[in-house]
Amino acid sequence: FAIPALLVAALTLSPPTASAQSGNDATGEDIYPPLWDMAPENLLDFLVKDNKIVINAWNYRERLGVYKNLLSASAKYFTAFGPQNFGNILWGLPLQHGWQFRTGRLADPSRVTSCGHEDGDLLCISVRSWWSCMNYYLAVIPFLGAVEAGLFGQLQHEIVVSPPEERGADFCYSVADCRSRIPELMDEWKAYFEAGSPTTFSSFKLDDALQLMWRAHVASIAYALPKFQDSLKYLSDPEADFGEDWANAVDFIAATHFSTNLPTTNQFQTFLPQRMLVEGDVLPSISGFSPQQNRVLLSLRVLHTANELTGGLLLKLWRRAMSTEAGRQMGRKLIEDLTSS
Repeated sequence: FAIPALLVAALTLSPPTASAQSGNDATGEDIYPPLWDMAPENLLDFLVKDNKIVINAWNYRERLGVYKNLLSASAKYFTAFGPQNFGNILWGLPLQHGWQFRTGRLADPSRVTSCGHEDGDLLCISVRSWWSCMNYYLAVIPFLGAVEAGLFGQLQHEIVVSPPEERGADFCYSVADCRSRIPELMDEWKAYFEAGSPTTFSSFKLDDALQLMWRAHVASIAYALPKFQDSLKYLSDPEADFGEDWANAVDFIAATHFSTNLPTTNQFQTFLPQRMLVEGDVLPSISGFSPQQNRVLLSLRVLHTANELTGGLLLKLWRRAMSTEAGRQMGRKLIEDLTSS
């Protein structure tokens, strides 16, 4: 097989002329998402009321706690892939969430409320934020899928998630609720967490885990993308384009079984925009961005445009090329080359 030439062109538009500066190294304290130490470490650290564990997923610290509990409960399956749970492939989810928080993408973009802004509650996650709504399906749904799969064992309390102030019908709030409303999506995440169950632990393979995790990840985005299309109106045109470009790129990244452990994800995120895009930001020369950050953003734009122009054929060809381990290695190398110094 041959990797589509157009995709190669999109990922190699220009040689890297500079590398973005990163404070994330394997020994630094900032390798974790912001406020990681403040996030609830145990399910009973959340509010317990009326024999229920109540999680406010519209608070950054509590949504981060959802991830922290997932990582802790699944750590035993990744002991062979590095110390301190660094090899856990779930790190990609909280690190993305942390990047969204740090760059202001979880705040109310309409400014109708002060949610997430300095003049309001900085830890507030706005339901008007496209990023935060998309992330709900990559935080709460995986978590409830893990609960259903038995990752946390037998719980003495039911777990419920608080609804947002708006658009309550666009989300589900408990295992039973999500099971009845989005059964296929719950099945995808449940399958991932069941793959690491004690009965299959002896045959646990990282590539198999990555395949299941990415399949669930892509399913979450595919379900949420049309649901929150109207939220893009609150964003600048460049930021809205970037959001859709990123969602499209995930399909291509997923096909390579790209490892989303802690060091690899941190390195990759260095090249994502460290602020919201605003009107007047024009690729590939956005002010304040490194040449490499501009290059990555332009590559995502070209990739999305090319995939749309071919009616999705580019993604189909790419997935076919990634159907073998040799192909996936080549695909991962392309991604690494795009973000290498």
